[in-house]
Amino acid sequence: MARDVRRLLRTQVHCLIPTLALVLGAAATGSAQQPRPDGWVVIPVEEYRALRARAFPAARPPAPPPVDAAITRVEYELRANGGTATGEARVTVDVLKEGWVRVEVPAGLLVRAARIDTRAIPIVQTPTPHVLLSKPGRVLITLDVVAPLSVAGGVESVTIPASRGAVSRVAIVVPRAGIAVSAAGGVLTDRAAQPDGRWVAFGRAGQPLTLSWKRRSDERATAPLKWRGDVTTLVGLGEDASSVSSAVNVDVTQGTASSFDVVIPAGVSVNQVAGPLVADWDISPGGLRVNFLEAVDARTAFTLTGELRAPRDGTVSLPLVRLRAAERETGGVAVEVLGAGEIAGREPRGLDAADPADLGAPVRGRESPSMLAFTYRAQPGSAPRALSVQVARYTPQAVLIASIEEARYDVLIDEEGKALVRARYAVRNNQRAFLAVRLPQDATLWSAAVAGRPLRPGVDQNGAILLTLEKGRAGEEAPAFAVELTYLQRGAVWTDKGREQLTLPTVDLPAARSGVVLRHSPRFEITPVPGAFRIESDTGPFTAALRNPVAAPATAPIDTLSAREAVAADSPAGAAGGRILAGPVPVHVPFPEFGQIVFLASELTAELQAPIVEFTYKRENRW
Repeated sequence: MARDVRRLLRTQVHCLIPTLALVLGAAATGSAQQPRPDGWVVIPVEEYRALRARAFPAARPPAPPPVDAAITRVEYELRANGGTATGEARVTVDVLKEGWVRVEVPAGLLVRAARIDTRAIPIVQTPTPHVLLSKPGRVLITLDVVAPLSVAGGVESVTIPASRGAVSRVAIVVPRAGIAVSAAGGVLTDRAAQPDGRWVAFGRAGQPLTLSWKRRSDERATAPLKWRGDVTTLVGLGEDASSVSSAVNVDVTQGTASSFDVVIPAGVSVNQVAGPLVADWDISPGGLRVNFLEAVDARTAFTLTGELRAPRDGTVSLPLVRLRAAERETGGVAVEVLGAGEIAGREPRGLDAADPADLGAPVRGRESPSMLAFTYRAQPGSAPRALSVQVARYTPQAVLIASIEEARYDVLIDEEGKALVRARYAVRNNQRAFLAVRLPQDATLWSAAVAGRPLRPGVDQNGAILLTLEKGRAGEEAPAFAVELTYLQRGAVWTDKGREQLTLPTVDLPAARSGVVLRHSPRFEITPVPGAFRIESDTGPFTAALRNPVAAPATAPIDTLSAREAVAADSPAGAAGGRILAGPVPVHVPFPEFGQIVFLASELTAELQAPIVEFTYKRENRW
């Protein structure tokens, strides 16, 4: 067997030799005819791939879309019902991005639910209401929305927010006959042919669309007249003559009116009636009829001015300009005393006490400290209303004194430069209406009190705090009472040693004597610098009113909101006027008592002069 295998191999070799010779001969012939190629170049695979990419660049991938999703169309189907318009908002969205995409819900509407086809989807409320979509393509989102209706002058309107879509269409059903509909921020295209029909409007891109409707003029003329009125009256009680000024606003809710009747109280003489639509006016006993150039079917306004015959002092019944035919009468009345005097009492009926700034024109902008204000309760025009005040006048014989018998300051100062200061003044007064106090720079008022009662202070045009004072009777010695202020003042941080200056409040009355209880950190030693104050032993307040500051003297109580009622006939600060500070009524702040104590005393501090305490400090070595 082995012999047969060797014989077979030998035969195959002999057959391959001639074939190999032919191949080698052909290769030699070809080598002679063609030039020999260059040799091989070996480079790394990374460089080869880079060269190949440059020789055969790949196609550039498409740019991503500029937005994740685009709102193409927004369509509203609404129905007016009561004070709202409810219905659906159909939002067509083209999603361009893979993955989750956020689509904002139209702002200014209450969205109760959202769905795609019949499948409900959640509404994410933060940071702004939106829905999330996950697949590219066109999606129709249906939102259940509620839009508020506004009513003014017999005109109802609904506002649809500006849409990000190219097309914004609003269809609304108003179940009312004989109305005229207008569109602001868009174009009204379809008008209802029946009472329960649809009104269709298209909005402009980037603008809100407001649809308004009211009764047609021909139908309003036959409807019974219904209207509401607002009257704001300002009465100035002078010594010789008094003035009356009223601003009247009329809002017609049904029908039309060519004139309005205004009730004028006895003793008032009307001098002028002015308004954009006022044609003329007629005066009859107890009334005033204002005629207009054209019938009023919405809202109009006019003002009237006149004179009042009123007593100089004592009980004064104030005139109230009324609109008795109005379905609802609102507004208010403000009264001020012109000259040297104040309002000592008041008896309102059908009125509520208010801040003068809340009444608007013509009261807004007047800064009289003697002004009182009241608002009308929302009642029909036929409801009874009345107001009488007690006016007290001052004469030069009644002026005695107004001074500070003693001033005491409790100061707690820390190493960070912050100082808590309680200033107390023993005041005797039967002339001044209020005390003007100017706090140091960077000081924040914490609380204020007069005769132990927390008080909301006023402030004049120059920034001084106004505190209402009690007054003694003319011809008698005015009892002393305590005026207290607590405030926080910021200063420079203490180092190991240095010099500090503490400025105390500036008051518009002279102080006979002053005492400062200065408390500081025990880690420092304080040495007062010679000046207006000197070191003494503290024997307590000299005046009884400061020894028991909480107890109020047996005089008439003061109103914690009566800074506007104060009259400062001869006060420079009072001449500038005052206004009520915003915020809650301050409360009594107990003063902390800890730390090392240094007592300083001074005499005769002039008015409008700020007391100043200077001292040097040094850190104790034991600390």
